[in-house]
Amino acid sequence: MIRKDRPPLTFSLLVQFFLLGLIGVTANQSLYILGLYYTSPTYASAIQNSVPAITFVMASVLRLEEVHIKRRDGMAKIMGTIASVGGATIIALYKGPPLLRGSGFSSDVTFTSPEKMLNRTWGCVYIIAQCLSYASWMVLQVPMMKSYPAKLSLISFTCFFGVIQLLVVTAFTERDPRNWRIQSGEEVLTILYVGIINSGVVYSLVTWCIQKGGPVLTATFQPLQTVVVAVMAFVFLGDQLYSGGLFGGILVAAGLYLVLWGKTEEEKIVNQDKEGATLRKHLVDQENTEECPITVQV
Repeated sequence: MIRKDRPPLTFSLLVQFFLLGLIGVTANQSLYILGLYYTSPTYASAIQNSVPAITFVMASVLRLEEVHIKRRDGMAKIMGTIASVGGATIIALYKGPPLLRGSGFSSDVTFTSPEKMLNRTWGCVYIIAQCLSYASWMVLQVPMMKSYPAKLSLISFTCFFGVIQLLVVTAFTERDPRNWRIQSGEEVLTILYVGIINSGVVYSLVTWCIQKGGPVLTATFQPLQTVVVAVMAFVFLGDQLYSGGLFGGILVAAGLYLVLWGKTEEEKIVNQDKEGATLRKHLVDQENTEECPITVQV
């Protein structure tokens, strides 16, 4: 979008940017880190796979996503969402018989302190709240982009307010100056990677996908990260490949295909309805013209 064509900034827009930063950056990342600390990556990954289902429900309730249960496109979207969530959950929680072993050595031992075991329930609560926050952020971007369609500026303002909010939260929760010091180059690289790739690039791509395909279609690809992680762990870390991972990956692929097929069929039906409405309007206008001929007075 050209800079001069951007809508002018108003106080109402700034408040909406602030809320998007609060939901999509501050609450989303803080709750995920807390949940990851009190549970484990496996549990966090499994619970996060509920994001497509939560997004689907939210978008349907707010009428941002049309779901026609009696039509095949609506059933395809519902069944595809269920298959994607189920397949990713199987990958995270069920191993099954081993199939292939990677070239490296991988240990399946999970190091969890007794304190973390006692707080596992709270960890699950944090992850569920993070899923609600992330799904809300994706859904709320739809009406936000209608009033402010400049995607990059929208993400910039969202991340800006998110950074300010996180700084305020951290200032109250972490008062020891020693914990603010950067002690190695690896920490610098980690901070740059998380800030540039995990936040800037990912948030921009997610917003672009929401504008093109809607929040439900974007959230449906969330379980795909579990498949990618399993494949990368097998190739680069030498993890064992289990039958549960293979079966779950097939379910995720089938679910994504069903959702994409459902969206395609829905667009075809919408286009056919538009063409039919245009044709009917043209015929009605033609009949009115024939019934009321134009007379020329001399």
